[in-house]
Amino acid sequence: MNGKIEIKTTTKEDIETLMNIRLEMLRIVNCMKDGENFSEELIQSARKYFLNGEQTTVLALDNEKAIGCASISYITIMPTFDHPNGKRAHLMNVYTNKAYRKRGIATKMIQILIDEAKKKGCTEITLDATDMGRPLYKKVGFSENREGMNLQLR
Repeated sequence: MNGKIEIKTTTKEDIETLMNIRLEMLRIVNCMKDGENFSEELIQSARKYFLNGEQTTVLALDNEKAIGCASISYITIMPTFDHPNGKRAHLMNVYTNKAYRKRGIATKMIQILIDEAKKKGCTEITLDATDMGRPLYKKVGFSENREGMNLQLR
């Protein structure tokens, strides 16, 4: 830990680093054991999405070691009164390695993604928060609501 953390927007050249930190995050969030494997479908779908999807992802790096990541996905829905252009975004996969937490890294990553969503004309950003993440999201301006419902198709 040298104290100089770089946060960068990913490109196709970052795919291996991005996949490694994403799988690290999924392993921790899902309480997986070190030897447990991810499905090939998940790995290939994530790789394809990061290479071709409508998203922006940032990496936090200590030297060249990935220590955090965050993504925002863009969607366009039918325009509404509150969202006249129909452009929205969903923030997800905000993760900082435990050794680097409480240093403002996640806040910086989120702010970069909020700024990017604004540039793209998005009128709303949604997210699904863990209990641990709620204070961070509130700090950067998100509010809680009870509007959401979903239907699992799988």
